Amino acid sequence: MRVPLSWLAESVELQDRDPERVLAALVRVGLEEEDVHRFSVSGPVVCGQVLSREPEPQTNGKTINWCQVRVAPDGQRAADGGDPVRGIVCGAHNFEVGDKTVVTLPGSVLPGDFRISARKTYGHLSDGMMASARELGLGADHSGIVVLSRLGLDPEPGTPLLG
Repeated sequence: MRVPLSWLAESVELQDRDPERVLAALVRVGLEEEDVHRFSVSGPVVCGQVLSREPEPQTNGKTINWCQVRVAPDGQRAADGGDPVRGIVCGAHNFEVGDKTVVTLPGSVLPGDFRISARKTYGHLSDGMMASARELGLGADHSGIVVLSRLGLDPEPGTPLLG
């Protein structure tokens, strides 16, 4: 079972939040670890709300979705200083208009040193990425993007999701 330090800190008082020292203390009291997983995502990662989703069949047989996603409250700049609504190309199909998702904005870095930038793909400028749990390093699930309501979460668009 994976136990984030933030969750552990809700249950016990941690004198030290260094993962290696917490792990050593848990082993001293008889708990055995299998592995240490580090969360290696950085940059502007926010809640985004899907405003529109247009499926576009491609010549390679794949259908992508051209989406408009709100990544900041109306009238405010996004966490990366850009527009509050972004065009994002997404290959997943497990979401609908109105869903709130995890959006990695340009400047974010995902596990494996995968750097997010605005890039031209499938005939559109995709200005960010809606991410799956695997892309975020949170697990093996790559069946679709993270839909926050399925986790019992309902943050406002633009809410920072790191930290």
